[in-house]
Amino acid sequence: MWNNPNPVSRRDLLRRAGCGAGLLGLAGLLRDEHLLGGETSADPLLARPAPHRARARSVIWLFMNGGPSQVDTWDYKPGLIRSDGKELEGFDKKTGFFAESVGPIMKSPFSWAQYGDSGTWVSDLFPHLSAHVDKMAFLHSCHTQSNNHSPALFMINTGSTRMGFPCVGSWVTYGLGSESRNLPAFVVMSDPLDRGLPKGNASNWGAGFLPSVYQGTWLRPKGEPMDNLLPPGGAGPLDQRAQLDLLARLNQRQSAGSPIEGELGARIGSFELAYRMQTAAPETFDITREPARVQRLYGLDQPHCRHVAAQCLMARRMVERGVRFVQIYSGGMENQRSWDGHEDIAGNHRGFARETDQPIAGLLSDLDQRGLLDETLVIWGGEFGRLPVSQKGGKPGRDHNPHAFTYWMAGGGVRGGMHHGSTDELGHRAAIDRVSINDLHATILHLMGFDHERLTYFHNGRHFRLTDVSGEVVRSIVS
Repeated sequence: MWNNPNPVSRRDLLRRAGCGAGLLGLAGLLRDEHLLGGETSADPLLARPAPHRARARSVIWLFMNGGPSQVDTWDYKPGLIRSDGKELEGFDKKTGFFAESVGPIMKSPFSWAQYGDSGTWVSDLFPHLSAHVDKMAFLHSCHTQSNNHSPALFMINTGSTRMGFPCVGSWVTYGLGSESRNLPAFVVMSDPLDRGLPKGNASNWGAGFLPSVYQGTWLRPKGEPMDNLLPPGGAGPLDQRAQLDLLARLNQRQSAGSPIEGELGARIGSFELAYRMQTAAPETFDITREPARVQRLYGLDQPHCRHVAAQCLMARRMVERGVRFVQIYSGGMENQRSWDGHEDIAGNHRGFARETDQPIAGLLSDLDQRGLLDETLVIWGGEFGRLPVSQKGGKPGRDHNPHAFTYWMAGGGVRGGMHHGSTDELGHRAAIDRVSINDLHATILHLMGFDHERLTYFHNGRHFRLTDVSGEVVRSIVS
């Protein structure tokens, strides 16, 4: 028998073991609060509760790419009628993009009427959406920093005019994860009519310096929406499951030897998500499963808007299944192929409004009928507005205007029928209760349950946030 010269009493044993158990408990608490240094999560997209009261659970952002004209859509300016054809005194011709083509003040080519209990003025571009104005909160005094598409797109999407910063969808999924285990957390759909991607391409939905797992998943506008959506030929479900289990074991073994190598956990999760998506995604994307009345509501039976109708219906099906953030782009790369009405503002805007009006109205109706609108934040707008003066050359158009544009939001904790801020008499500049891009982002994050000053990520020696060093929540539109 082994004789221990320093026997340990039961009291000493319990004391020493208790300290060890306490340290284990402390480590567990720190892990749960994400306070352990070098900690990596095996599933960075695991759903997490919002830090504060969340009005919305998911976001659908309807992006009118190219810059829709506020004075021809939602910002009624009778002053344009009175001043039509006159020169705009003191106007800086470099405000827009084509300084040599500045013409006189131009009235809206569309007719206007008031709708809803709120008496909201809407142009005749939106015969279907005009029925929903009492669900919408309008921000008439938005302004931005650039009159050029690419930096303005980066600004509205990421809060910076430069490339390399995370977009709003990435910040939201970084903060909240996803409620869907079988679909991407953040999905992007672009214009399917061979118009190309918006300028800046995938940088508009990139994760920047956040982990790549938070970037948007772009769905192809034609054909299979993504690669490898169907299981590989010749491999049955059991074979595929065995392959994934082997990969997971190998990656976990590597991860155990390199605990600070966080990308391995994300890689394991991406393999598992891809496997689950092969079952869930085809069903989600198959809008033919919807009843005929729902398809008609969105306009799937109308050739002129069928493509946007399909995307809006797919967006509803995705948020219904727990997808956190969906962004749909109307309009593509170049001028008349987007809401960029440099020439023939009447023809340009009428065409794009006809494509989007019924599908977006159908989306609002469908979300409302299903009880999803209260928890889904719907956003409509572009990267900037248009000038109140005409742009000469061909049929009259309007140049870019970074000084004034309109956004509206609906659902997700928004007070319907509200109008915040206003522009000057001609819609040239945001004049009262101005809303910067940082303010817009702060409001979106607030509705999702975040203090925008506290949602941060440590990068290059400092804590970054979506709203940089400014931003105020537009509380007048929050219920």
